[in-house]
Amino acid sequence: MKDEFYKYIQQLQDTITSKLEAVDGQASFQEDLWKRAEGGGGRTRVIENGKVFEKGGVNISAVHGPLPKSMQAYFGVQEADFFACGLSLVLHPKSPMVPTVHANWRYFEMYDTDGKLVDQWFGGGQDLTPYYLFDEDAEHFHSICKRACDAHHPDFYAAYKEKCDAYFWNSHRNEARGVGGLFFDYCKQTDEMSMQDWYNFVAEVGDSLLEAYVPIVEKRKDLPFDQAQRDWQEIRRGRYVEFNLVHDKGTLFGLRTNGRIESILMSLPPHVQWRYDYHPEAGSEEDRLLQVLQKPKEWVV
Repeated sequence: MKDEFYKYIQQLQDTITSKLEAVDGQASFQEDLWKRAEGGGGRTRVIENGKVFEKGGVNISAVHGPLPKSMQAYFGVQEADFFACGLSLVLHPKSPMVPTVHANWRYFEMYDTDGKLVDQWFGGGQDLTPYYLFDEDAEHFHSICKRACDAHHPDFYAAYKEKCDAYFWNSHRNEARGVGGLFFDYCKQTDEMSMQDWYNFVAEVGDSLLEAYVPIVEKRKDLPFDQAQRDWQEIRRGRYVEFNLVHDKGTLFGLRTNGRIESILMSLPPHVQWRYDYHPEAGSEEDRLLQVLQKPKEWVV
């Protein structure tokens, strides 16, 4: 299973980066191969200063070795070995009219001291973070997410949409990071779902990302914007940074397992603002976004 999924994310990385370069039309992804001292490594691809994408990364990694003490405590296990691989994606467009997108699809195995497989699961998801809210964009993104879920189980979309709203929640701000999408974790074998079934589901979601996001980019990338709207984008980017550094489990896992810092923090945008006690004008488009973020809504039936 780990070989099959790692091959899949390698191919998916190629597909996604090729399409995004075509969408940008100016910048290319820079590739950086790296190794982890304890075992494994990865292939980082970063795009910067493009016509459409100010900064973005599409990274894959496959790491293995002894499970660090901090992660033993987190999982409630004694000494164990692990293998983890995944693809992580974040794109920060230049225009505040184009939303940021984040996605991650991952697979994890754990072994006892004799090397026997004792646990395995899939996780992942994808979510949208707009700066100016176009309802039809959120509806499109969620409709593609729902279609991918519905192909595997009628309950998946509602369940994983709810988990996404709960997970990407800046509790210290009492607001969502964005308009959500899907989030699933610890997807293990059951009587209803084999590990191959879970693989098929995760691959379907992964394959849906470009269809969910690229049409939104194409529709919004040439819209005009002014400096005040750019300032708002950078203020909201600050909330994105806060979530990743305070709450995000993937960031914390990477730091606790001696992951590659440049790849882990690739998700952070290049230009950000924090203004003291800033509040947008009541009734403005900026204020409308905040109203939605404070109470997640249903985008598709």
